[in-house]
Amino acid sequence: MTDPQPSQKPRAAVIGGGPAGLMAADILSGAGIAVTLYERMPSLGRKFLIAGRGGLNLTHSEVMERFLPRYGEAAEHLREAIAAFSPDDLRAFSEALGQPTFIGSSGRVFPKDMKSSPLLRAWLRRLDANGVAFRVRNRWTGWNEAGALSFVGPDGRDVTDSPDVTILALGGASWPKLGSDGGWADILRKAAIEISPLRPANCGFAVPWSDIFRQRFAGQPLKRIALSHGGETVRGESVIAHYGIEGGAVYTLSRALREAIEKSGEATLVIDLRPDMTQKQLAAPLGQPRGKQSLSTFLRKAANLAPPAIGLLQEAAAGKLSAMPAYEMAGLIKAIPLKLTGTAPNDRAISTAGGIAFREIDEHFMLRKKPGVFAAGEMLDWEAPTGGYLLQACFATGAAAGRGAVGWLAEKAKL
Repeated sequence: MTDPQPSQKPRAAVIGGGPAGLMAADILSGAGIAVTLYERMPSLGRKFLIAGRGGLNLTHSEVMERFLPRYGEAAEHLREAIAAFSPDDLRAFSEALGQPTFIGSSGRVFPKDMKSSPLLRAWLRRLDANGVAFRVRNRWTGWNEAGALSFVGPDGRDVTDSPDVTILALGGASWPKLGSDGGWADILRKAAIEISPLRPANCGFAVPWSDIFRQRFAGQPLKRIALSHGGETVRGESVIAHYGIEGGAVYTLSRALREAIEKSGEATLVIDLRPDMTQKQLAAPLGQPRGKQSLSTFLRKAANLAPPAIGLLQEAAAGKLSAMPAYEMAGLIKAIPLKLTGTAPNDRAISTAGGIAFREIDEHFMLRKKPGVFAAGEMLDWEAPTGGYLLQACFATGAAAGRGAVGWLAEKAKL
């Protein structure tokens, strides 16, 4: 199969059908550029749809002074892109697609119907109306000897394209079944482009549970708890997994926990099962006579602990809980030290850290070693917590790469 039919318009290829790629295609097609969007999966936006399964958290409403630091050392690299396509811009974009938004009690921003599918359908209709050609089941394999983009097409045959400009938006390496498997990293390394290793972010962690605890409580939640590590404390919920622990509160601390494990082989996560009470307040009811009650029944009534929390407490006490003085028991309830020995693999992570080093791209998101090739989204070396920050940066960098490509084509046309 050969290149699409030539056009008088400048031609762009966008590789990747997630939010970053779709946004780049939106910017390019809106500027009158003929766009072909390639996606290796049978349909577009698969991870975007999964992200909206429990309510699509598009972005966050907090002020920029608090918003940008969520990206850590990558914040300065993302500042201009997010300023140019801000949370307010993202909300306006959603509104223009017929999906008005609202701010939840946590400051997170959601479409009013909470779903991603209506927004995606409206977006794809707009791109189609702008003339964007969609090519699904096309897996990018790099560049051939002539410098053309190479793909394996849906029938297994080679497909090539020689566009005037290219946007790479192939995602990270999380949820590979949905299309982002990180295979592009080796392709770009062969082009001498520096790629930071792709590592799990917003992920769970391995814990050496006893077999009894794992069998009884895997899959059950720990609700209304507080987690602490490295001086930072977050409240929320977590889930006991067969391999360890995961869930929203864990994800918030995942970067620091991962880095501690990378440095010393393990990390300690401290769990407070009753963050609304002090140790002294807990000790009072725990000091009352148990009578004929089982220890589990006593803890449920005296400390208002659910079975998974009681199981975790017993796991931490290693058989010594029943003989523990009330004040010491209350202290353990307030601060269970949980040893983490590793991260969950990339395919269980919400997102990944690592990717194309920012020194490899210019201020317009163009690869310095590949003029006319731009990169966006999770391919770049940044990470952020859940809460809308992930999608915001994907949308914003997709828009920035799209604008950069439009500008590059305009400059090229002057030559």
